[in-house]
Amino acid sequence: MSSDADLLADRRSLRRKLTVWRLLAVLAVIAVAVIGGLAWSGRTPGSLSSAHIARITISGFISGDRRTLDLIKSLEDSKAEAVLVRIDSPGGTVTGSEALYDALRKLAVKKPMVTVVDGLAASGGFIAAMGADRIVARQTSLVGSIGVLFQIPNVARLLDTAGVKLEEIKSSPLKAAPNGFEPTSPEARAALQEVVNDNYDWFKRLVRERRKLQDAEVAVVSDGRVHSGNRALTLKLIDEIGSEPEAIAWLEREKKITKDLPVRDWRRRSESSSYGLWSASEAMARAAGLDALATLIARAADQPIGLRLDAPLALWQPVGEK
Repeated sequence: MSSDADLLADRRSLRRKLTVWRLLAVLAVIAVAVIGGLAWSGRTPGSLSSAHIARITISGFISGDRRTLDLIKSLEDSKAEAVLVRIDSPGGTVTGSEALYDALRKLAVKKPMVTVVDGLAASGGFIAAMGADRIVARQTSLVGSIGVLFQIPNVARLLDTAGVKLEEIKSSPLKAAPNGFEPTSPEARAALQEVVNDNYDWFKRLVRERRKLQDAEVAVVSDGRVHSGNRALTLKLIDEIGSEPEAIAWLEREKKITKDLPVRDWRRRSESSSYGLWSASEAMARAAGLDALATLIARAADQPIGLRLDAPLALWQPVGEK
């Protein structure tokens, strides 16, 4: 009997030790995930705690997402002496571009800011570029595409061919028009044209004010086309041909920031990085035998992320591109 009791006690002791080690393993996974996330975002301990130039990269479709706006706001009270905004974007929604512009202008009040066009600053991308105090672009960059469009696919003929008819009851003829399931009426087209014109007028006013252009000069650059960096300089859409060295030289010369400061990337966390951390955490939790925790991690990682394109766009799309 004594032997059985000793064996049972040993098993309980071993089980407690195993549980402790499992918990330590999970804590280690969490720590690695946090440190990995900080390292990926450029926020490793000490990297941003001293004077530096902050680099923000705006690329791809501009939607005015909260993560980007929060990142910009977080710079207001940082150790950054100045901000480099690197842009390579064809634009996005007008509202998202406006939100991004407003956030950059608010930051520019506290931090000297310069935009570097690295390839493309078109439509909403150019709106964002104007948020800085100066725009520098490579001579082969594409700049401009000042204009607004509203696009909706119309599948009315396809539905007719398939023998499908969408029936609807609505409060007024212009409610949810156009809807893509019927030919666009002249009244709906006129109503949307008013929205596009209003956004377009706002865009042109912004160009006039920020680039200090006369009405005739605005008319020349606002026909929707993109311009090379060289041409954009002639048209006063940018201030200088160059890249980051020229931008930093201007900050040191005109804004009197400390010379030879390091440039640090400030990045938002991407979905791919987040999913990588979730996956690693889930795998380690299962390896530690904590299936319930692994299930919770998996469910958290599976939360849907979506984007609806149902707004006027300030977006450059070459003719013929699908």
